[in-house]
Amino acid sequence: MDTATPAVTVALHDGTSVIASSGQVDARRHGELLLPAVDRVLAEAGTKLDAVTGVVVGVGPGPYTGLRVGLVTAATFGSVLSVPVHGLCTLDGLAYAAGEAGLEGPFAVATDARRKEVYWARYEDPRTRTGEPAVDRPADIAEALAGLPVVGAGAALYPDAFPDARGPEHVAAAALAALAAERLAAGQELLEPQPLYLRRPDAQVPKNYKVVTPK
Repeated sequence: MDTATPAVTVALHDGTSVIASSGQVDARRHGELLLPAVDRVLAEAGTKLDAVTGVVVGVGPGPYTGLRVGLVTAATFGSVLSVPVHGLCTLDGLAYAAGEAGLEGPFAVATDARRKEVYWARYEDPRTRTGEPAVDRPADIAEALAGLPVVGAGAALYPDAFPDARGPEHVAAAALAALAAERLAAGQELLEPQPLYLRRPDAQVPKNYKVVTPK
């Protein structure tokens, strides 16, 4: 599952292929949409939650509220079912999906970080990220990415900086699951299911805030 972008996306993978998936784009309703999406996917697959043997969740980068919904839900499932919970960079899922759509590389991935910024990373190919994800203004990285296709909603939002924008715009859990299954089968370790925020939250404690403690 992934809630790091406006897409609320869930998929079920049997170790070989995706057997059911669901995705809906709504940047303000992650909490409302995620569990119904899980129910739909399980129903489509004709199975129940207790059959799940592992959980993979996108860790971002992404905005705080939406990202936490997926991470907390994944952690809850892991605890209730006593199964491992793995993290995967959301940008890696988008890169993998772009590869499934025929893009070979090199290229970059950029998602909307709001505040007129993008979360981005560069890829040698759909499975190989070069460097760590970052957050920057499009104009500040346009020269560095000049000549490269750029995948994701961040590219579509800023065509002046990223003239060769490519799809998909949002991550799909089907691609995330397929990439995770591939890496696990190869014996690779996935990330801890911890949020990749990259910057401080918008909400801040006011300066000169007085803490009142009861006597």
